[in-house]
Amino acid sequence: MSNFTRRSFVKLTGGVAALGLVSMPSVSAFAAAKKRVVVIGGGYGGSIAAKYIRMGDPNIQVTLIEQNKDYYSGPLSNWVITGLRKLEVQKWGYEGLKKHGVEVVIDQVNAIDPAAKTVGTVGGKKFEYDRLIVSPGVGFKSIEGYDAEAEKAMPHAWNAGEQTTSLAKKLQELKDGDPFILVAPPDPYRCPPGPYERASLVADYLKKNKPKSKVIILDPKDKFSKMPLFTGGWKQLYGYETPNSLIEWIPGAQGGKVTRVDAKAMTVYTEMAEFKSSCINIIPPNKAGAIAEKAGLTDDKGFCPVNLETFESTKHPGIHVIGDASAAPGLPKSGYAANSEAKVCAAAVVNILNGRPVGIPSYVNTCYSLISPDYGISVAGVYKLNAGKIVEVSGGVSPGTAEDTVRKQEAVYNESWYQSIMADTFG
Repeated sequence: MSNFTRRSFVKLTGGVAALGLVSMPSVSAFAAAKKRVVVIGGGYGGSIAAKYIRMGDPNIQVTLIEQNKDYYSGPLSNWVITGLRKLEVQKWGYEGLKKHGVEVVIDQVNAIDPAAKTVGTVGGKKFEYDRLIVSPGVGFKSIEGYDAEAEKAMPHAWNAGEQTTSLAKKLQELKDGDPFILVAPPDPYRCPPGPYERASLVADYLKKNKPKSKVIILDPKDKFSKMPLFTGGWKQLYGYETPNSLIEWIPGAQGGKVTRVDAKAMTVYTEMAEFKSSCINIIPPNKAGAIAEKAGLTDDKGFCPVNLETFESTKHPGIHVIGDASAAPGLPKSGYAANSEAKVCAAAVVNILNGRPVGIPSYVNTCYSLISPDYGISVAGVYKLNAGKIVEVSGGVSPGTAEDTVRKQEAVYNESWYQSIMADTFG
């Protein structure tokens, strides 16, 4: 990694960044009056925001509303698809948040009233707030032919859980010789390297179990996250760009953009060709989760514009949007970035509710990917707000060439990163 060592980065992200890289007020300064914060969404962003507000000011009443009793983590779910991991290992609960004094409500939000400062749920409950934090993750834009029935036949597996096991089953049932077709989304979308890690691990699975098959990536883009590292690994492990390659990547410039699908015929169509298989993984274009759109928090691109200093919506004052749903140019839509945004937002909310300046935030991100179970790569960055824009001030990526022991070590770091961030989120 350039500019600073991995140890110093881990020290930074585990210490200073745990407070969002902005100062939190001391408990002695808190007013006695109860303030109310409602958080929608219990993933990497919402859970952290709820927890750190309580840690920052125990006098603030925090209610987290999440529609699912259990949370299934997206990061490392590609391992489940290819049989390297059980789905149960990806499951997390909310007991840790309750111990921090967070009220956890399992229900689905169906209404936000910014004027009345209330949140309504499908279960008929209504919650008042002084500040609202919305972290709904992503929803999907339409592709012609990709409806609810098509989703069952061609699962996206971009929300971990039932979709993950569905795609895993289809991969297991794939006839040796048929391709695994992966339709990648256009920018911006959740987890930029995710589709290419998935393609990599599926290629590893095919190499071991169905050697006559290969992965075909249909991509509307002409470049992607960590591209030199991925293609370098593909060349080393899967014969990329040779006649016998286990991975074929078709970029937008070569007709990789999918225009429609036919689930009954198990066929996807691009502007130049059609592709057929019994196992098709479609990741549609992303947008902010449905409740953000319904509440009028999104722009014409489908994401939520925010003040990058506090993540307060530019559409509705008093509402903050974090994680994949937010439009935060300069930060990737990753789990660790959501964690960082949540800490910045939590610190801002605590300070706002206590009549204090919010401070100038910094942000961090680190992201690991596997090209095979023993071949890991990573990217890391530290960012600051400068003249209203998020700019990277330090960071680095895995070396372009490295010994096998280095790649294996990165794969081990991947698991360590996961356990650390999940303990931070739900512990």
